[in-house]
Amino acid sequence: MMSLVKQESFLLIAFGFAVLSYLFEHTLLEQGQFVSMIAACALIVVIVMTSTRVAHHAEVLAHKVGDPYGTMILTLSAVAVEVLILAIMMGSSTSPTLVRDTIYSAVMLDINGIIGLAALIGGIRHGEQPYNDDSSRTYSAMILTAMGISMIVPEFIPEAKWHYYSAFTIAAMIALYAVFLRMQVGTHSYFFSYSYTRTSGAPVSASKGAATAGQKPEAAQQREARNEPASVSIAIILIGVLIIGFLAEFMSAFLNEGLEGSGAPPALMAVVVASISAAPEILTALRAALKNRMQSVVNIAMGASLSTVILTVPVMEAIALYTGQPFIMAMTPVQTVMVAITLVVAAINLNDGQTNAIEGMTHFVLFATFVMLTFLGL
Repeated sequence: MMSLVKQESFLLIAFGFAVLSYLFEHTLLEQGQFVSMIAACALIVVIVMTSTRVAHHAEVLAHKVGDPYGTMILTLSAVAVEVLILAIMMGSSTSPTLVRDTIYSAVMLDINGIIGLAALIGGIRHGEQPYNDDSSRTYSAMILTAMGISMIVPEFIPEAKWHYYSAFTIAAMIALYAVFLRMQVGTHSYFFSYSYTRTSGAPVSASKGAATAGQKPEAAQQREARNEPASVSIAIILIGVLIIGFLAEFMSAFLNEGLEGSGAPPALMAVVVASISAAPEILTALRAALKNRMQSVVNIAMGASLSTVILTVPVMEAIALYTGQPFIMAMTPVQTVMVAITLVVAAINLNDGQTNAIEGMTHFVLFATFVMLTFLGL
């Protein structure tokens, strides 16, 4: 019991911050923008720490069930955190584009950020890294379809008929995800897996029978994951998501106060939400790339992008229908161009079953462009 408490110290710290935020929220808000911004930044750090523990236990479950179920658990846990934070922030934010900007930011972070950095670093270390190109083609087609239906077509829908198209979007996303899920865990599950050689997925030190300083061989990590009870991991995931929800409510209030009148980019809050959910995925994907397991990187990055669109949209659209308050889902021309370039580049790069550093660099430059455009307020 004591070892579990020590291992989950991040959750205890997060719980402490949630209690302190509840007790001193109004006092801190009365201190002005600077103090509110510091409090918001502290809560963002704590939420990221908590989400890493949620991701760790999702990874434990992933090791137990293997691919493609494993990466599905990882991406769904991250999307659950994102949807929860987004739903809470929608209640306090006056921005009608928060949902759109968050989904757009998440896709840029997942495809260009994760694949770009992972393929770049992995390519420098291993050269060409193999994966199953069936998965990348399936993901690309579904992401393009989902984003087209939910974030491009709405530009042409008359305002008076938004609720009809909103209901259709919910049904379309559910149908798409139902078929995709049946493929991913059913007869076409081999689309999302790759058979590595015995040593291709292990670090160099592990293949020699020893680990580098502070690093365990992959086989040892997998044995530890299998030894951790699944019930404990499930319980900690649920507790962690609840704590993140409480912290997100206070973070939203502090962030709104801290950014008010500051001239910060309008999409900054959306980038913060997307970054919180993507942080654990980035760490997991980079570890996989360094172990020469590019299939996991593709599943995590493309799967997270697809899950963000196909799961976040129906939840948010349902909230809009329930409240009767629509929000803007149609992307701006700049966002549409960036998504189009990203998906075209991904379709070209992820079409031959191998990635390399050059392909990683193209996506990373697109990610840098996204960051630059965000700072310019575009």
